[in-house]
Amino acid sequence: MTPTHVSLRSGVYADSVRLMQVSREIGARDGVSAVLVAMATPLNLELAAGMGLAPDGAAQPDQLLIALRATDDAELTAAVAAVEAALTAREDRGSAQAIPARTVGAALADAADPALAIVSVPGQYAVAEAADAIAAGRSVLVFSDGVPVEHEVALKRAAHEAGVLVMGPDCGTAIVSGVALGFANVVRRGPVGLVAASGTGAQQVSCLLDAAGVGVSHVLGVGGRDLSTAVGGLATLDALAALDEDPATERVLLVSKPPAPEVAERVQQAAAQLSTPVRSAALSPESPDLTAAVEALLGDLGVAVPEWPARPGAADAVPPGAVLKGFYSGGTLADEAMLIAAPALGDVRSNTPLRPELDLDTGQGTDLRATGHVVVDFGDDALTVGRAHPMIDPTLRLEAIAALAQSGEPAVLLLDVVLGHGADPDPAAALAPALQAAGLPVVVALVGTEADPQGWSRQADALAEAGAAVYASNAQATRYALDLIGEHA
Repeated sequence: MTPTHVSLRSGVYADSVRLMQVSREIGARDGVSAVLVAMATPLNLELAAGMGLAPDGAAQPDQLLIALRATDDAELTAAVAAVEAALTAREDRGSAQAIPARTVGAALADAADPALAIVSVPGQYAVAEAADAIAAGRSVLVFSDGVPVEHEVALKRAAHEAGVLVMGPDCGTAIVSGVALGFANVVRRGPVGLVAASGTGAQQVSCLLDAAGVGVSHVLGVGGRDLSTAVGGLATLDALAALDEDPATERVLLVSKPPAPEVAERVQQAAAQLSTPVRSAALSPESPDLTAAVEALLGDLGVAVPEWPARPGAADAVPPGAVLKGFYSGGTLADEAMLIAAPALGDVRSNTPLRPELDLDTGQGTDLRATGHVVVDFGDDALTVGRAHPMIDPTLRLEAIAALAQSGEPAVLLLDVVLGHGADPDPAAALAPALQAAGLPVVVALVGTEADPQGWSRQADALAEAGAAVYASNAQATRYALDLIGEHA
């Protein structure tokens, strides 16, 4: 029998990105056939079980899971030792340096004059840190998710009273005075300010603007729940007011998933009172297209709409009766795909559905192998607990692609690949071989710029060589996928 090692450690915590790096490092060793080093969340335990490496007995999410399979006992022993060394090396590097401040309050007390604090700790601890920043008169970007909505409201009300801005919680993208924060692309500076209740939506819009030769002044993320009924657009209203006072901002574009109607009306009324023109790119069944919103804004600026970058693919391998399988890392891009696809295809099931009855939740988790038309947001909170975001760690999506290919269900595969700071340094390196192995017709929405570390054209060429049709516009990618299904229905 192939030797395995499965253990659980208590009192040990490491960031999910660091654990992903350790898993990749150990997995690249000769003789190691399977590895998972991760916090023992339900999703990670499910992955371990699928690898035949489930731990014995009950496990808790705050325990560290180390699961390995190797070709022989010697290789297994060496791999376990390498895991220990990698984790210990991280601790040694931290202890060899000056002890950093342990709270935002302490850091601000020592800092010269930072205008912005960034909070990226588990959600249950984020509120206190953000409150310290607000009390110190600083705006704050809350990257953390898992913050209760009532705490979000309290933070944003406190920030309004203090004259500062809360970006988030769950704010993954911002650009402030040219400084990229979280997941953001390398885009030129310019006259357009974005207020975004959507991370990947902001990235799509800013990248299309860059492709048209138009830059952004700031991208102010406000968190995906800000335009919900519960939050009421508190940060959106403050962000609009801030951009209205910014002399570098000549136009404002509001980017959002479908907002609550009454909140959208409140924001529209506030925007009408500003001196800076505001255009909405809030997704809805009536306006499901971020690319169209960018093109309208270009018209406002008197800029010609370019031909958006693309690498068209072949359509001759689409099987009869193919369904749409959208495997996304960006929630807003997934929403946009569903809003465009639903009128043509009918019901599209999802873990972030357009209607509650289309939810993929089984009560035991998300059904990632559901048949029929399906769009999965792999960046949804339920699929990222204890794991790095799929823009960093593609493992879960790659496994879903392989499972789809093995199922034999005829399908057109629609994907997003998001480039930029913070994202996988070479997403095509893992994705292209997986697409070739799957043998499915594939359409990719590639969100990025030529100046990104990964390079739009380099990634597009690699994905096209693997057989994918590649589009810079997610809306165009979705419509091309629908054309393939319609032609071969």
